[in-house]
Amino acid sequence: MSDYTKIIPIANKITKKYDLCDHCLGRLFSKQLHLTSNKFLGKKLNQKSIKKCYVCKNLFDNLNHFLKLMLGTSTDYSFKTFSVGSMIKPSIVDRDDFIRSLYQLKGTDSIKADITKELGKLYSKKTKKIIDHLDPDVTFTINLKDELCELRSKSITLSGRYVKLERGFSQKQKSCDNCSGKGCRVCNFHGIAEFDSVEGVIAKLLFQKFGGTTTKFTWIGGEDRSSLVLGNGRPFFVKIQNPNKRNAKLSNVTINSIKINHLKLVYGSPKKPLKFNSTISARISTESKIDSKSLKKLKVLTANPVVVYDKSGKRSEKKIFDVKYKTSSKNMFTLIIKAEGGFPIKRFVIGDDIAPGISKILDTPCVCMEFDFLEVEV
Repeated sequence: MSDYTKIIPIANKITKKYDLCDHCLGRLFSKQLHLTSNKFLGKKLNQKSIKKCYVCKNLFDNLNHFLKLMLGTSTDYSFKTFSVGSMIKPSIVDRDDFIRSLYQLKGTDSIKADITKELGKLYSKKTKKIIDHLDPDVTFTINLKDELCELRSKSITLSGRYVKLERGFSQKQKSCDNCSGKGCRVCNFHGIAEFDSVEGVIAKLLFQKFGGTTTKFTWIGGEDRSSLVLGNGRPFFVKIQNPNKRNAKLSNVTINSIKINHLKLVYGSPKKPLKFNSTISARISTESKIDSKSLKKLKVLTANPVVVYDKSGKRSEKKIFDVKYKTSSKNMFTLIIKAEGGFPIKRFVIGDDIAPGISKILDTPCVCMEFDFLEVEV
C-alpha cells in the first residue's frame, strides 16, 4: 500500500467532521508524502467545497493583503535576502494543535510555519528577492491579528579614519537627553540630538548615505576637545542599526574641519581592542627655566616602560619608542613622542600616578598646555 492510499482514510475522517481549506488539509500530510505544495495535495484530498475553514478561518485567501503590506513596508529599503516571521491569533494555533493531536499527526508543519512560508514565496516571486532563514539582510514580522508589518534590517559596519583640523570639537557626541541614546521621536531615533562632534559629523554623513536609526562607534584611542588629529587620521569602526541601504558610493569628504577618509564596509567591529601606537606632539610649560641640555634627560624614557596606575591602584605599562623635543622659550618646549596607544599624556607631564613623569625627570613642575596626534598606527 502506498503512502498516499494510507492517508486517504484519515483525510476522509477529518473532512467528514471538520471543514478544512486545501492549505490546512494538505499541510497535515504533505511532509509524509514529501510534497512541497500543501494546496495541491489538499485539493486532491478534499471531497467537498467549504465556506469557512475550521482552522484558519480562510486566512490563506487573504495572503495577498499581507503581501501588499510587505511591499509597502520595504519600499525604502534595498536588500538581496529576506526572511519572514509571523504573529497569529492564539485561537488559530489552538485549533491547529487540536486537529494534529486528535488524529495523531506528528512531524507536520504548524500553521504559523506554513503561513510564513507562503508569504515568503509570494514576496520572492513578486520582488525576485531571495529567502534566507539563516542570515537575511532584512526580516519581516507580520502581525496577522492586527494586520501590521514590521521590518528590521540587519546592521552594517564600516571602518574609516578621521582627521581633525580645528580645535574645539569633541570626539564623542552627547546622547539625547530624552532617551539617553536609545533612540526616540525627539532625536529621530538616532540616539543623538545634535551633530556637533566628530561622532556627530560622521553619524550624520552615514545616516544620509545609508539611512538607519542609531550608530555605535568603536574608537581606536581618543583625544581632548582641544586636540588636533593630523596625518592619516584616527581609525574608527561604526555599526549602523537598521540601515535602509546596504551599499553606497563612499568617497573622502571634509565637513566642518573634519576629514573623513578611507570609509569602507567591513564584516564587523574588532572583538578585542586593537593594539596601536600614537605619535603625539605636546606643548609643555615649565615652572623653572628650561634649555636643550636639561631636556636631554628625556631620552631615558625609551629605556624602560612608563608605569601607569589607575584609581584602584592597578598598574599597567606603556612603552615609549621615540622621543624628540624642541625649546620654544625659556619656560616652554614641545615634546614629540611615539608611544603605545592609550598613553595618558597630561598625567604623564604632571606625573600624576605615573612613573617616571616629565615633571620628575626635569625636576620642575610641568603642565601640558595642549597636545595633538600627528599619526595613529594600528
